Amino acid sequence: MQTFTTRLEGVIQVVPRRFGDHRGFFAQTYTRRDYAAAGIDGDFVQDNHSLSAQVGTVRGLHFQAPPHAQGKLVRCGRGAIFDVAVDIRRGSPTFGDWVGFELSAENGAQLYVPPGFAHGFMTLLPDSEIVYKCTDYYAPETEGAVRWDDPAIGIDWPLQGEAVLSAKDAVAPLLADLDSPFHWRGEA
Repeated sequence: MQTFTTRLEGVIQVVPRRFGDHRGFFAQTYTRRDYAAAGIDGDFVQDNHSLSAQVGTVRGLHFQAPPHAQGKLVRCGRGAIFDVAVDIRRGSPTFGDWVGFELSAENGAQLYVPPGFAHGFMTLLPDSEIVYKCTDYYAPETEGAVRWDDPAIGIDWPLQGEAVLSAKDAVAPLLADLDSPFHWRGEA
């Protein structure tokens, strides 16, 4: 596998090696020892699978607060998405900065989003399926969100037309209004 660090400390892009022939391909999408050696050493406890039917569906920007903060290892099993991580760690030199990557069934790429980052994605193809591993269990009482189109963050979403949003995502707060529960390097 290949790994690529990003300009956001701890956010890592992974491209697993594929072995293909006339039948298709085989890839190991997670091997604890190899991912730990690459800096992704989370204790994954839950796998999630999401389908977004329409192109332009935006989910996010979501996070879970401590004590149930989640790291996520995201990949696209069918279709394609634009996957985004936003630094929401108070005191971080990259607070409010974002990175985004196309993850698709075709490219097999993954993105690791550690705790302290908001995560979201937008579908680029119809019926896109997203599969991701989490380092903590879903805990709705710790859910948080930042507005997907916050101009202070300035994510360059590859959106054509109107975004398809949940009611909750449509009213998420701006980053400036978020009392982030995360601190850079654990500083209070």
